[in-house]
Amino acid sequence: MLKRLMRRPAVQAALAALVGRYLAFALSTTRWTLHGWEHLDPFIGGGPLIAAFWHERLPLMTALRLRARQDGICTRMVVLVSRHNDGRFIGDIMGRFHLDVVHGSTASKGQNRGGAAGLRALLERVAGGQSVAITPDGPRGPRRKAAPGMVQLAALTGAPVLPCAAQTSRKIVLNTWDRMVLPLPFGRGVLVCLPLIAVPRNDFAGSLPAIEAAITEATDRADALCR
Repeated sequence: MLKRLMRRPAVQAALAALVGRYLAFALSTTRWTLHGWEHLDPFIGGGPLIAAFWHERLPLMTALRLRARQDGICTRMVVLVSRHNDGRFIGDIMGRFHLDVVHGSTASKGQNRGGAAGLRALLERVAGGQSVAITPDGPRGPRRKAAPGMVQLAALTGAPVLPCAAQTSRKIVLNTWDRMVLPLPFGRGVLVCLPLIAVPRNDFAGSLPAIEAAITEATDRADALCR
């Protein structure tokens, strides 16, 4: 019965509003330190980029989005979320943080219809000057294993990939496939951005392991800095 209730649009909208308000409160009361801001400097008033981070840190990364928007970087950004009910729920929450939403997946164009539709939509958005926030192991894993759609998007658009991550000292780690991190208020937070990675058009698949490793490195560094 609870699952049927959660499928109702009015219930989902009300719950998304509640969770969105909580996240805004928790993130605004966290004392954030940013490492690697120099990697974003070239994009002040400039072209689009692809911010890539693991799905487990999605609730925290809106802090980086808000900081970048305040400084005139990535003022127009779209996030890719699943077409499933949980993805639509996440999309409703992300929309409260000045993020546009595209429904699809990070699977490559030939793997499934959701991946093909998502890739086409993102190509159009980047061509229009929008940056992209993407969780390449979402929506359902495997954990910390990147799907190829991210590098295909980067190769086709020329937009560089920004490996990034976040962590906070006060949190709850959910018992989900990705061990998602939810922030608690009044903590100390760390945001990490690593150097941009350009993806060559003629060998985008060869760039995937390096980007995957860089996202994990950013995540591990955020964890270490937050201890």
